[in-house]
Order: sequence, then structure tokens, then C-alpha cells
Amino acid sequence: MSEVNQQTIADRLGLSRATVSRCFTNHAGISPVTRAKVFQIAAEIGYTHMETRVPLAKRSKKPRRFNVLICSDTEEYFRGGYESPGEQILAGVSEYAQRHDTKVDVNLIPPDVFDLDDPAFQKIEGLVKREGSGVLLIYPFPTKVIDQLALRFPLVSLVDQLEHHSIDCVDVDHNDGISAVVDHLVAAGHRRIGFYTKDYRIEASWSYRRYSAFIERMARLKLKVQPRDIIGMFPNASSSVAGSIEEAAVRTKQGVTAWVCAADHQAFDLIRGLEAAGLKVPRDVSVTGFDGIDRDEQSPILTTIQIPFREIGMTGAERLAARMRKRFHGKQHVYISGKLQEGKTVAPPGA
Repeated sequence: MSEVNQQTIADRLGLSRATVSRCFTNHAGISPVTRAKVFQIAAEIGYTHMETRVPLAKRSKKPRRFNVLICSDTEEYFRGGYESPGEQILAGVSEYAQRHDTKVDVNLIPPDVFDLDDPAFQKIEGLVKREGSGVLLIYPFPTKVIDQLALRFPLVSLVDQLEHHSIDCVDVDHNDGISAVVDHLVAAGHRRIGFYTKDYRIEASWSYRRYSAFIERMARLKLKVQPRDIIGMFPNASSSVAGSIEEAAVRTKQGVTAWVCAADHQAFDLIRGLEAAGLKVPRDVSVTGFDGIDRDEQSPILTTIQIPFREIGMTGAERLAARMRKRFHGKQHVYISGKLQEGKTVAPPGA
């Protein structure tokens, strides 16, 4: 296997080696977006930046370090078709890091890793040495991993809310966003609206929160929700994406006129599946998402909630710095509102 170094990253991104090097040293001339891309590729290929060794007598203080852990398989995280929310989050984290002289290490952790003694964690120098470190979590992690990390580091969760007494969280306002898409569908004339999500290997708290927000908004609007019009949630969870899409197609033909999806990637999968079943979006059924991620050219312009990922990343970094200063204060949740983005996947029923 060829050596993994900064030149490898430079070649992958079409950058100079000097530019890559400056990304790891928080050079003021590097944009947060470029730095985030470098961090992502470094995580993908397993490159860890080693500090230049400086004699202790010349060090004024140890630099603050953020370890960003992303719970995802490499293939899933970098799969094409849309922009990864993680990249936008990292842009916000790196912007904060540049302004506050903070080192950032980014590592992908496979979802099937359940212990800090696993090699996936042991290779991360900042976690092993525990020197001046805090941890930012992106995407859901197994409960055992969270419990172990919480005993050793200040933690802040980004995007996903974690039920833990010592973890701060910065997240989008799920209730506000789902209410906006439901109101948009109702204004277009929809009354029988279903909710679509999928089951994940690690429980996705955000999916549950968006589901509960959907039920609450429908109740407030006095619109009945039939249990079988909820797909991907207990007791109507499917073991496969294909099975859940098939069920959605059946329910659409039986009267559902719109689907609220818990995430954009779910909405894109659902749209492709419904159209393969002979149903056109939005002529026969409307579909909304939640994320606001960039789409590929083959996907329709989705009606969705645009999440301010970059703002979440920056705010999360601010919370982690505060948590590192006062680790044992009570936990805080910060909710940032998204914005309704009207696309071409919603039309009046029977349009």
C-alpha cells in the first residue's frame, strides 16, 4: 500500500501540498470549505496530522484540540448523489477552529464499533493521550461508546440529540421544520398525509423527533393519521428500503396524497421507487424531505427544510469550548431553525 501523506490528499483534491499543510495549521488564508474537504479526505484515507515537535521550554501552552468523530462507513459517507451534511458541518467547525487557534482531527468510526478498545479508536492519538481534547459527535453512536467517551472527555453532539446527562447538543429545530412542511402540504390541499422513514442500524433519534413533530402537527390541525400511513416506525417498520417503498406505493394507490420524509436521502429514494411503480411526483403524489442537501442532476428539486449545517458546526464548536472550560455544568440543547425550501415535488392533490 502506498504511503498516506499530505501529498495524497493534495492529489485527491487537486490542491498544492502547501495548501493542504496550511489547512492543518489553521492558516488564515484557507477557506473553511477547503479545510473541511481536506479534513474529510484525511479521515477517509486514515491520515493523522502529527504536530511538529517543539521543545517544552518554548511552548507557551498546549493547543486546544477537537476530535470530530463521524459514525459512518466510508462508502456510505462519501457515496455520490448529494452533498454530505458532514462536509457542511465541518466547514463550520473549521471556521471556529481557525479563529480560536484550535486543532481539529476528523475520524470516521464504523457503526459496528461498540468499544473504545477497538482499533478504530486506538489509532486516534488525541483520544489515546487525552491531552487538551474535547469530542464532537456527528451522527448517532452506540450507547456504550457514548458512555465510555463521556467518562473521559467533554462531549457535544451535532445534528443528533443524545439522551445522556452529560452531553450538550446543537441541533436543528425538528418541530419547527416538520410543522412548516406539513403546513405547506395542507395549504396545497392535502389532507391524507403519510410519514416515511427507514430503520437504521443505530437508532436515529432525529427520525423519532421528526416523527413525533409530524404527529403533533397533524393533531393540532385536527387531521387524522392512519397507522398504516406511517412507514419505517414501530409497528410498521420494514426490514428493507425496497419493502418500505413498496408499502408506500400501495398506500398511495389507496389514498395517501403526500409523504413527509424524515430526510432528503429518504425522499430521493422514495421518489425513485414510486416512479418505478408507475406513480409520478408530484402529479400523483407529493413528497417532502428534511435537510436541504445538494442534489445530483438526475434528482428533482425537492421541497424540504434547509438545515443550517455550517451554523450548527460553528455553534457546536463554541459549546464544546465552553464545556471544556466548565465540564460538569448542566447539559444544554441549542436548537437552530431551518428554512422551508420550496421545490418541484409538491402540487395540489390530483394535479
